[in-house]
Amino acid sequence: MVTMTKEDVLALAKKEDVRFIRMQFTDMLGIVKSVDLPISRLDDAINNKIMFDGSSIEGFVRIKEADMYLYPDLSTFQILTFESLALGKVARLVCDVYTPKGEPFEGDPRFILKKAIKKMQDAGFSALNVGFEPEFFLFKVKDGKPVLEPNDDAGYFDLAPMDGDNYTRRDIAIELDKLGLNVQASHHEVAVGQHEINFRFQDVLKACDNLQLFKTVVKVIAYKHGLHATFMPKPIAGINGSGMHTNLSLANAKGENAFFDPTAEMQLSLVAKKWMTGILNHSRSIAALTNPTVNSYKRIIPGYEAPCYACWSDANRSAMIRIPAARGGSTRTELRNVDPLANPYLALAFILTAGLEGVASKDPKTVPPVYDNIFELTREQREAQGIQNLPENLKDAIKEMKKDPMMLAVLGKHTYDKYIIAKEREWDEYRTYVSAWEIERYLHL
Repeated sequence: MVTMTKEDVLALAKKEDVRFIRMQFTDMLGIVKSVDLPISRLDDAINNKIMFDGSSIEGFVRIKEADMYLYPDLSTFQILTFESLALGKVARLVCDVYTPKGEPFEGDPRFILKKAIKKMQDAGFSALNVGFEPEFFLFKVKDGKPVLEPNDDAGYFDLAPMDGDNYTRRDIAIELDKLGLNVQASHHEVAVGQHEINFRFQDVLKACDNLQLFKTVVKVIAYKHGLHATFMPKPIAGINGSGMHTNLSLANAKGENAFFDPTAEMQLSLVAKKWMTGILNHSRSIAALTNPTVNSYKRIIPGYEAPCYACWSDANRSAMIRIPAARGGSTRTELRNVDPLANPYLALAFILTAGLEGVASKDPKTVPPVYDNIFELTREQREAQGIQNLPENLKDAIKEMKKDPMMLAVLGKHTYDKYIIAKEREWDEYRTYVSAWEIERYLHL
């Protein structure tokens, strides 16, 4: 990350004629929050004097502990080019959350990720490089409300005019490039109304910060085009859902890709194979963070290109972890079960810790690759190869989360307890809701 001092931020804000400052942070569920300030309060902001009520934020504190402080990461200062300039420029600062005692707040997702990064560095690795591939749908808006009507009839890689959202997606990509996200590819996805924009890998903390910025840009530009953007994993039954393939590679102390070994089978290092083994050993509990909603499990079912089974392959796209063909510095593991509603800080903190556990293991055995089409195997055939099913619903995912001691160790008791409460409440609300499908199917019996 670019190092910036307080003086640098003040000078740049003055040079760019910034009029508003957006102090951003992320709650437990992955939702971006902000406190907006006039430029006159920038000095207070960069001196950690901005306070907010934490009792109103999901996963934060009780009313009697309400006061929280925002400590901005000065390296994240950025002009938000997509915001209206009518009243002056807007800049953002990504913030860490602190207590009135000047201590990091244990329930801040960014702090939880930072703890995992410290463990990685203590283990001798300099970075976890992350490249997200988020997918989203664009729907029409009628009478001011979004409707489940895609704005195009296009398919995979189609162009305009069939891809009616080509220009919206292009404008999103242009804004992302302005913000320095370095867009690598932009295209229509398999389902109607579905899109994907990929940007260059970065170190894990910056990648998560930028993913949150990405989501904001997508929604704002879609709104300007009269559309509604959603990162809901499965908004329409019967077509592909939206995933967020997450490409990961560890860098050693010299900054070299620790997953590449030109002399090894498939040119994959032992570190890479042990990394995947560590993640697969926790695959069922990981789902509570990578697939965090009731709707998430409508996506990871057979027949829609989303992985349902815990295994890895260098060729098989039905696997939970795939190894893309590129080698050398681009050698990476692609985690395919993650969806766009995951809180990136929490999900990556756990994935990183699980992978490091595998790397540190003294067990010489690693999980072998799978080359069969797993969707075509019976349960007995999968179990014979040691391939576990991923959880089939949020209830099962939370059960697996409770059984895994690493969850408590990574999240800390505060977030662990509150996350389980929130997700059990979500499941209870879902299971007591009577859907239109049930009415149609059973009302006349």
